[in-house]
Amino acid sequence: MTNQVTDNPLERLVGEMTLLEHLEELRDRLVKAAIAVLIGTVISTIFTKQILQFLIAPYGQQLQLISPTEGIAVYFRVALTAGVILAMPFLVYQLLMFVLPGLESGEKRYIIWGVPSATLLFLAGVAFAWFILIPAAIGFLSGFLPDVFDADWRSNEYIPFVTSLIFWIGVSFETPLIIFIMSKIGIVTPQFLIKQWRFAVLIIAIAAAMITPTPDPFNMALVMLPLFVLYGFSILLSYLA
Repeated sequence: MTNQVTDNPLERLVGEMTLLEHLEELRDRLVKAAIAVLIGTVISTIFTKQILQFLIAPYGQQLQLISPTEGIAVYFRVALTAGVILAMPFLVYQLLMFVLPGLESGEKRYIIWGVPSATLLFLAGVAFAWFILIPAAIGFLSGFLPDVFDADWRSNEYIPFVTSLIFWIGVSFETPLIIFIMSKIGIVTPQFLIKQWRFAVLIIAIAAAMITPTPDPFNMALVMLPLFVLYGFSILLSYLA
């Protein structure tokens, strides 16, 4: 009996690799990813002071320190976050090489285009967070009841707030690429994505509520609107996959 050829990369991968080989492949790629993050973090420490000054700029004044080690902890948090962002293209490459090793030679272009596409999507999310969402959020929070509250923020609260917002908005902009990969390996279809649009709205609303730093509907809408657009774009990419 002849072996049946499948067009699904995931089925080709499962048919060619054992579970142990999958785990070994995952371990190797996680080690490579950790090394890339470490290198990126070391490089980022050279510029962390400038990055901190850049992050504080929307606030417009220096941040408080109320514990001896707070400044050092914030410094290395920023260095680590910048290191992850710097290593992002390599991390995406390792992810694609792990989930799409069953691609045939004619399908390798998905990996070639995947890394720059993921990088551009992530940078687009970072730009959206920095130029639109963060100014709106800081303006709302610092100006909330000024006759009652004096906005004098601590470094270990402001910096995680800003860096988390930038990072997770950037990650959320990777949705089209994730949907494309899931469509390519047969997990989802465009028909499924269209049929489940109500569930998608719920997921986007929950994600926006978790990402948005303020409880007001204006900032939440700022996050939800691009996520809706990205979901529509993901459906189009699913058709192409």
